[in-house]
Amino acid sequence: MNDDISMLLLWLYNATSFCIRIGMLCYVPLKHEPPTAMAWLLAINIWPWGGFILYSLFGSTGLPRERLRRRMRLLSELGDMLHNLRVHVLNEVNNPALNEDQTRISRMAYKMVDMSPVAGNSVLLISDPEEFLDHMCRDIDNAKKYVNLLYYIFSYDKLTEKLFDALERAARRGVECRLLVDSVGSKAFLRRHAHILRRSGVKVAEALPVRLLRRTPFTARYDIRNHRKIAIIDGLVAYTGSHNVIEPSYNNKAKGRLWHDLSVRLTGPVVIQLLAVFYEDWYVETHEDLPFDQLLHFLPDLNATGSAILQTVPSGPSMQLQNYQRLIVSALINAKRQATITTPYFIPDSETMHAIETARIMDVDVRLVIPQRADKAIVGGVARSHFTPLLNMGVKIYLYKNDILHSKTVTIDDEVAFLGTSNFDIRSFALDFEVDMIFYSPDEVSRIVEAQEMYIRNSKLLHRQEWEKRPAIEHVIYGITKLFSPLF
Repeated sequence: MNDDISMLLLWLYNATSFCIRIGMLCYVPLKHEPPTAMAWLLAINIWPWGGFILYSLFGSTGLPRERLRRRMRLLSELGDMLHNLRVHVLNEVNNPALNEDQTRISRMAYKMVDMSPVAGNSVLLISDPEEFLDHMCRDIDNAKKYVNLLYYIFSYDKLTEKLFDALERAARRGVECRLLVDSVGSKAFLRRHAHILRRSGVKVAEALPVRLLRRTPFTARYDIRNHRKIAIIDGLVAYTGSHNVIEPSYNNKAKGRLWHDLSVRLTGPVVIQLLAVFYEDWYVETHEDLPFDQLLHFLPDLNATGSAILQTVPSGPSMQLQNYQRLIVSALINAKRQATITTPYFIPDSETMHAIETARIMDVDVRLVIPQRADKAIVGGVARSHFTPLLNMGVKIYLYKNDILHSKTVTIDDEVAFLGTSNFDIRSFALDFEVDMIFYSPDEVSRIVEAQEMYIRNSKLLHRQEWEKRPAIEHVIYGITKLFSPLF
């Protein structure tokens, strides 16, 4: 009897596994690009039921309909007001003088995100985490109307305690303080320390809340995250870049190694573009109808504070295209002399690899700077699976020594620079909500190039012969991880 039951269960397992394989073979290629579809089908073929369950949880890159509906409602209800916020109020500084290559990039970005390049800004590049927080605390202490913060990781520790104090002081003197944090990245803060700020009158909201094994009308798959990092004070000052609000060892996440970041403090008209990105996220997450009819009244005069020309590029799964990926591919294909990329995670899609290859065919000096040891072993292995083809192309790979390079920058020909929250990986391209800045003015581009050169000086150049001498088993492991890299 027991043997009969065992045979029946085995037959059912084999029959359902066969149906899963056939069904997913017909379904998956219709929903994904070929490399991603191949990776999922390989996983499903190896383990049908496990692969099917994982695909059900993580296969869709889309957002729930209600979340998308709220975003569309936001855009339609605000109508001219949001358009004024993003574009028309910036007329006096729109259409700055750009060369042909810069104009192509700026027009492409504008077509995707409806934000023009704007002149008249001042930029302060900040790498030191304590300096970053000191500047922000001073600006919050000077706030008179509102403080809006959006961060992937927001943590209470000895370094960030002063930011908590500054927010509490601002809220108690009547400043409207809003804090939006990612549900996963700031899980510890939401559980242990959010009450500290709420008690003082700070509005604290959770982005993309996680509901295990199920999707609600507003929650998405577990690993779609809001990875943006934005701070806006009174519409006068804004911060963005790679800094999270946490001490630089990330609670000893990588055995004492420190994270090295790069962010910018901005003043001038471009601040309003970042404000629009924040308000859109806040509205969708909180369902709170913001007083947009009063917003222009609260905006400061958009006086020029400097000469920098910048453009804001938000990206994420709510948008039709992979904005940042499209811009980087275009910039690489049209590069003439040099392209430098710094990123903690390097997991490019095939289109981006082809763009790098195209740049090398045209004798562009392509330099990639990544950590020698990643904080995540699997992600580091996936990155190394691309080393052989990159070295064969002639790409210079620099391995940042000792600590974690977390700065996310791309520079092209000393004419255009990208800096923001996007990693150079499929997740940032397609899954996470990100925001990046494009810099067009020579002074600001050169400062970002100088930061990249500093990273290179603290890195080891990887030689092709050295890489090929590594044990064969490592190359086999990297080859296997490359097959599944579209899933990371």
